[in-house]
Amino acid sequence: MAGVPSKLRYRPFNLGRWLTWGLTALVMVVLPQIFTQGYAITLMSQMGIMIVFALSYNMLLGQGGMLSFGHAVYSGLGAYVAVHILNLAGAGKIWMPLSLLPLVGGLGGAFFGVLFGYVTTKRAGTTFAMITLGIAVLVDTWATMSRAFFGGEQGVSTDRVIGKPFLGITYGPGVQVYYLIAVWCLVSMALMYAWSHTPLGRIANAVRDNPERAEFIGYDTQRVRWFTLIISAFFAGISGGLSTINFEIVTPDVVSLSASGGVLLATFIGGIGFFFGPILGAVVFSFFAVALSNYTNAWQFYLGLFFVLMVMYAPGGIASIIVMQLQLIARKRFWRIAPHYLAAGASGLVLLAALILTVEMTYQLSENSANGTVMNLFGVNFDCAKALPWAVAVGLWIVGGILFNLARQRVARVWGEIQTELLQARA
Repeated sequence: MAGVPSKLRYRPFNLGRWLTWGLTALVMVVLPQIFTQGYAITLMSQMGIMIVFALSYNMLLGQGGMLSFGHAVYSGLGAYVAVHILNLAGAGKIWMPLSLLPLVGGLGGAFFGVLFGYVTTKRAGTTFAMITLGIAVLVDTWATMSRAFFGGEQGVSTDRVIGKPFLGITYGPGVQVYYLIAVWCLVSMALMYAWSHTPLGRIANAVRDNPERAEFIGYDTQRVRWFTLIISAFFAGISGGLSTINFEIVTPDVVSLSASGGVLLATFIGGIGFFFGPILGAVVFSFFAVALSNYTNAWQFYLGLFFVLMVMYAPGGIASIIVMQLQLIARKRFWRIAPHYLAAGASGLVLLAALILTVEMTYQLSENSANGTVMNLFGVNFDCAKALPWAVAVGLWIVGGILFNLARQRVARVWGEIQTELLQARA
């Protein structure tokens, strides 16, 4: 109604949003009770850390349109600030409860965001990306050379068990650390989601889409980019502080180019156009980097191949695929295409088995031949120097390729028919 103050207007209760956040919190609480093994707790802890890191990066890339090649600088430096504060607290020189250490890391990341961000945000686009790359190289080199702050190549170690236990909580057991990470992860997710709906978050979208028009209506685009980077660096620093607690050591790897590249991959795989995209990407990336790396040294090859396939066939990320299927469900068309999805998925598994067999046998012969040519894969022992395993791999490639191509054509045909029907219904 015109003339009615906005604070008096009725705003309907968003049940879906509350259910989503409530379900997310419930999942975080319940998972450690289901997967109680130490390895599972470690994996989930690292997923939580990566979620915060990826969401902070998406504040730059997805919401601000700033492609950074050095975002690990802020999480890494925040981790170093946190580890030094934790060591001071452990020595009794200062008072600092461990549960607040991620906030210290966040403030450390924000501090360096103020310094480096003022320089990097002077320019946008490709120039911004190149400047961030240069700063990342400088900090990476500085970290390996300096021992005063970075501890040299060995890094800085610490002990997270400090002070007296509170209600029996010492943060010694991994499950207690997980719940601390889960709380900070949930809070950070909520705050970053809230930021995306603030005036600064909205104008950051405007600067991303049309900086000339934003300047025309009176906004300083450099200042908007700078403030966005500072907030992003703050949350990246929180992830660095959580990493310090989890690993009890901070090494120069946390500011390396590989760390910055990793968060870029995770964010893009999940989908930069959706808030929950980086969350999915962080889970997938952690699966490759933590879970899969324990089974094969070729995990980076699989991750790189997965990233290439996502760029080629689903540039919107995993989130875009999910959203498209939700739209089909809402229009009651999903079950029509679901059988063809199942056929494509089954044939895709055959291709995946062929890929894994080929890659692992190649790796065994080229990189691990000193340990012999006998290997175990899928619970089967065989000699990869023999002709039979390679013949099986070729057979899987041929059969899987033919079946997948047929299933793909059916999916494309049915998808086209559904889209045509929807367009006719709208007309």
